[in-house]
Amino acid sequence: MLARKFLLISGLAVLAASSLSAQEKKDKKAKGAAKEENQAAPAAPASKPAGLQWSNRDMTYHGKNYDIMDSAYYRKGKPSKQFHAYMEHQEAFPPKPRNMFEVGIGGGLYNVVGNVASTMLWNKGGGGINFNVRKSLGYAFSMRMQYIYGVARNMDLQATTGYDAPYTEFGYVPLQQSGNGTPAERVYRSTRMESSQLNLDLMFNVGNINFHQARNKVSFFGYLGLGALGYKTRVNALNDNYEEYNFSTMVSNPNGDLKEIRKDLRKGFDKSHETPAPNTNRKTILDKKHLDFAPSVGLGVQYKINKMFNVQVENRYIFPMDPYLDGTRFGPNLGSTVSTGRSSDAINYFSVGVNMNIKTKKAVEPLYWMNPLDHGYNELSYPRHMILPNPVLPDKDEDGVTDQFDKCPKTPKDLPVDAHGCPLDTDGDGVPDYKDKQLITPTECQPVDADGVGNCPCPDGCKEMVSNNNNNTKGGDKNPCGNIGAGTLLFPEKSNKINKGMEVQLATLAAQMQANPLCKVVIMGGGTGSKVKEQKSWEHVNAVIEYMSDKNSIGRERFIFKYGEAGDENIVTYRPANVDEGGESNVPPPHPNIK
Repeated sequence: MLARKFLLISGLAVLAASSLSAQEKKDKKAKGAAKEENQAAPAAPASKPAGLQWSNRDMTYHGKNYDIMDSAYYRKGKPSKQFHAYMEHQEAFPPKPRNMFEVGIGGGLYNVVGNVASTMLWNKGGGGINFNVRKSLGYAFSMRMQYIYGVARNMDLQATTGYDAPYTEFGYVPLQQSGNGTPAERVYRSTRMESSQLNLDLMFNVGNINFHQARNKVSFFGYLGLGALGYKTRVNALNDNYEEYNFSTMVSNPNGDLKEIRKDLRKGFDKSHETPAPNTNRKTILDKKHLDFAPSVGLGVQYKINKMFNVQVENRYIFPMDPYLDGTRFGPNLGSTVSTGRSSDAINYFSVGVNMNIKTKKAVEPLYWMNPLDHGYNELSYPRHMILPNPVLPDKDEDGVTDQFDKCPKTPKDLPVDAHGCPLDTDGDGVPDYKDKQLITPTECQPVDADGVGNCPCPDGCKEMVSNNNNNTKGGDKNPCGNIGAGTLLFPEKSNKINKGMEVQLATLAAQMQANPLCKVVIMGGGTGSKVKEQKSWEHVNAVIEYMSDKNSIGRERFIFKYGEAGDENIVTYRPANVDEGGESNVPPPHPNIK
């Protein structure tokens, strides 16, 4: 039996030992792998370096762009990882935020710059409309897709003898075909070009990167565009009866004022442009429109109405390298010779539009409206993310005023002090209150001696008063007020509020009263000679008693209410009550109707 038990115990011991041995080998292997990994990879910086953070930092965002420390602005994936690395101080730069698309619509002047004079919109010429979608690539660059539909009208205001088809096909004789008794006919060419254009623009903007203000209302931009232009040009060469125009009678004075010539031509031409213009370009699209590659450049300016809307003015210049946009390759006459005209026509589109920002998730405005310096400037002014040491400001005498500002660096402990770290001197006689045996010395009784006692004679009965800082007796009773001190409170003009300085004094008084629960304190307000001063004196005394009751939990019954005493109505003094001294703690206002 014993042998069986011994064998059983031995087996369990062997199993336990082998298990521990395997575990030790596994731990050693894991430690070795971790050590190799640490040697291979550089150490990551600490996420929050110890001792370098303010514990009570204000985390309110004070800028006018967007809060970089709000994770909702960043997409999942790489931006989110970069954000967390930035927040853990492992990355110096925050990621690019999710930002809105901009969509817009506009319209304006659409003109062909060619061999025939362009007619402006206000002269019943051409115009265009556009639709666009824009997305920022960064704070300076963005991409825009824009569709433009335009109609351009061109009309000669000076007759020419240089022209080609379709005029030559209808019997008009140009200068190059005249001779042998056949004179050249002067014509006024009138064309209409209709087009559709799709552009992809690389835009760059200036104005949002500003060193002197948080946001901009105006943004200037330029762009380079690549696009496809489909156009169709038609010519008004025949009248309503499909006959030649008699241009010699259409214009009354060919050398007269251009406005009159334009008026005569409008009356003489019919409303149709019946004949397709010739074109050597054989590529067509969309209703047999000629197709051209159309690069362009442009400049513009945007004005922001609010965070969602802006208006813009821009001018696009398109040069498709095609001489037939206005329907002819001949220019106006140069004296008695025919001009060969422009080698290629162009299009100028001047537009005014309105844009709106579109978002689906939490996103900032398009980045070309954002100032990337906002975060840096606000971090310098209101640090929230910056690693900063905790401020250590020495205060050797522990009076609450740091040594660098303390004018009395060796103030005894637990004494109330002023903003300069010096013990309070209520009556300003040069002797601090804790040494002053005459706490309120009138100015006319100063200078005082070393104990703060003035040079005025003591009034009758003053010697019978109990000292504020001892335990003298009267009538055989011990003074219950212990070492409670006296003090003076100065209210600002036309104010009944307890300020910070008063709060410090009253907190000291409250602590002393709590340590001496049987003591009553007399609250006295100066102010006599008029009803206004008496009422103000009452309000100041009442404000002190209510503050002590509400903020420091000292019962009102422990105070003796006195007002209308001699002195300034803005000064309230307090002192421990004398033995057997009585008085009301609730006194009605003397003149409640006076404000």
